[in-house]
Amino acid sequence: MNDVRGQEQIPELDFGKLEVVTALGRGAKGVVFLARNAAGDDDGEWLALKVISRELIERKAKIVNSDGAEYRRVCFEREVLRLFRHPLLPRLRGVLNTQKVVGYAIDYCNGRDLNTLRKKQTEKMFSDDVIRFYAAELVMALEYVHSLGIVYRDLKPENVMVQHSGHIMLVDFDLSTRLSQKSPKSSPSPSPSPAVEVLAESKFAMKEKINKKKNKKRFFHFHRFCNSGVSPEESEHQATAAEKPRSLPESSDSESSEKSNSFVGTEDYVAPEIVAGKGHDFAVDWWSLGVVLYEMLYGTTPFRGSNRKETFYRILTKTPDLCGEATALRDLIRKLLEKDPKKRIELEEIKGHDFFKGTDWDLVLEMPRPPTLPEMAEEDINGNNLIDVESFVQDVFCREMEKKNQINGDEGKGLIPNYTDSDTFYVF
Repeated sequence: MNDVRGQEQIPELDFGKLEVVTALGRGAKGVVFLARNAAGDDDGEWLALKVISRELIERKAKIVNSDGAEYRRVCFEREVLRLFRHPLLPRLRGVLNTQKVVGYAIDYCNGRDLNTLRKKQTEKMFSDDVIRFYAAELVMALEYVHSLGIVYRDLKPENVMVQHSGHIMLVDFDLSTRLSQKSPKSSPSPSPSPAVEVLAESKFAMKEKINKKKNKKRFFHFHRFCNSGVSPEESEHQATAAEKPRSLPESSDSESSEKSNSFVGTEDYVAPEIVAGKGHDFAVDWWSLGVVLYEMLYGTTPFRGSNRKETFYRILTKTPDLCGEATALRDLIRKLLEKDPKKRIELEEIKGHDFFKGTDWDLVLEMPRPPTLPEMAEEDINGNNLIDVESFVQDVFCREMEKKNQINGDEGKGLIPNYTDSDTFYVF
């Protein structure tokens, strides 16, 4: 893999040197496995390996006639991960390319996610002090991501993992996008990696090259797409699925230098400006932070209705119920859940809010004992290490797709499989 201005070279992964222990979960595009890289090390290192079927990408690309945009969407997440140099964000530990699958590996977080951790609490809720710890780290993670010109767009507890150290790790950037020509208000002081400049400079040149070669086979050019650094702003009709809560597809390929008009996110956490289709920017991540804090405090999201239509109506019109005594936390949540993005609290106001009074932002990452110090579960490390990853992914997606199409009488149309029909909807 080519370096970008001295960027760290990412190794190619080899199934022959990986022990794939168990499947950790699945989404609309891929399966995440727990794996150990035994190359040159008796103990090996634990990795979370995300694997995506090439056939699934190809079928979906044919549906939306995307001319390679589906490949760029998958590769964009890998390119974003290559930029990160932050303790609360994943490091790209390796990339995977075979004739049947593509994927990448990051460090494994054995504390699972915040949603799982919350449900382990006695009352399914966190105390204010625990919320303050995780909220501070989420603010710092989003601050760094925004400094790179990236809007995350899918903040939810399932995407906030807990590392072995007890600190969080924000994962799953396949719905993020670049707003490269506008910096967020109150952007943080760390300068973006030099690779960001290269990615921005190469975007239009690569788009022109892709258009010239759009009639060639996409598989042949997959590796080139993955090294292009092209933003997914030309991606069409992006869809994701999640077990709970429900996820939304991207219904527009219009991304401007200042705002995105894409309809994308996860239903319970999506901001009003996305629902209204008025264009959105970095402020959507602060809205989602408000929803996450509300869920950590009350054990439920503030706007969820009996169906998607009702949820969206509530997001647009309903005032969140902040029952209980007036506290700094409830005030912060109220200001984050301001429906007008121009009035919504942003970075510096958040960091200076009374809820974080006394917080030394320079020392947050040095807290010696976070709320939870997880241990590696026996069922993880002693799982089935004979998994054939390619066959596993093929079974989960492609054969499921064929079976579903046969049942619906749509064989050959290449419908995309989800957890359930109600979880995800598509705009074609």
